[in-house]
Amino acid sequence: MTMPSSVSPAGPAAPAHAPQPAPEPRPHREHRYDVDLLRLICSVGVILCHTGSAFVNAAGREAANGPGTYWAGLVADSAGRFAVPLFFAMAGWVVLAGAPVRDGRQLWRRIVRIVVPLAVWSVLYIAWGRLRGTNDAPAGDLAFDALFASIRPAYHLWYLYAYIPVIMLLGFAALVKSGVTSGVTSGKRPWGTGIALLALGAAPTLFGDLARTTDLDLPRFGWGFGPYQLIYAVLGALVLALPSVPSGRRRLWWLLPAVAALAAIVAYQHRVHYTIPYASVLVALLGAGVLFSLHRVRVPDRLRPALTRLAGASFGAYMIHVLVLGVLTDVLVDTDLSLPVAAALVIGVTAATAAVSFGAALLWTRLGLTRFLG
Repeated sequence: MTMPSSVSPAGPAAPAHAPQPAPEPRPHREHRYDVDLLRLICSVGVILCHTGSAFVNAAGREAANGPGTYWAGLVADSAGRFAVPLFFAMAGWVVLAGAPVRDGRQLWRRIVRIVVPLAVWSVLYIAWGRLRGTNDAPAGDLAFDALFASIRPAYHLWYLYAYIPVIMLLGFAALVKSGVTSGVTSGKRPWGTGIALLALGAAPTLFGDLARTTDLDLPRFGWGFGPYQLIYAVLGALVLALPSVPSGRRRLWWLLPAVAALAAIVAYQHRVHYTIPYASVLVALLGAGVLFSLHRVRVPDRLRPALTRLAGASFGAYMIHVLVLGVLTDVLVDTDLSLPVAAALVIGVTAATAAVSFGAALLWTRLGLTRFLG
């Protein structure tokens, strides 16, 4: 005897009007206040590094041209070198562990939230450079080159030209793994992201070939990332996802290799090459010391709301800080400064730039402009 279609092997079928089981709630994700703190410290670290670089460049990158200005700038520049590697580390953690994407559409929404401010600030920096007379090419040429990842005149935007491809690749890999293991249909797999990554990988060679065969003056195609950036992202995801590390006073031991690495970076940048590559093992050691010393550190409850707001404004502060810093250093930096005065000025300019940048970012956040300004 055949079984009626309305009956299951487990017993009689449920009435047609029986309620369906509610979908399982999404797992609660812990808010990582230590990551908020790391974002804030890294943002200030970037500002410190760029402030120091302005002092070193004011001295012509030679100690003989202004010892106080040069050395104060070099130490500040070196002390902020941990920030960019740790930003890649946090990016990897977000994509792979902290808030992994569920589908290709969500990944693209995240990318758009970065691309739109990047485009807006590229235009603003070009306009600012034209107003000040510091652009090295017509505004139209600079805007066209920016489409292909030129870093003029906002040199700090190079990070986003690498950051976006990194999160694209990591998000794509996570979605492919999720799709393969869950057996989703091919239509739900991130083909669009894969095609975009293929285009990014092929574009530098294509631009070079077109320039040679057509004699066209094509801009350099700069969208892409180096191996060290991807390694920082993956290792950062691994470390930040750890449940715990030694706490209390033992946490401070991680600062010892960081201090040793900082001293070595200062020596390297003075004697070997300025600027030190972010792929250097010395920079990696400095970043590791900072990361492990802050990992899972407990933030007092009373500080958490302010910390979350500041961390949320860090992207906007990053975008505007070079504009603020340029104004301050043009007015204040001189090669005749003594070392104590130059050191105090480095700290003051860094603090002022951070205050103005974060204040501006918090302001346009309240005005609802983060979609355009970051």
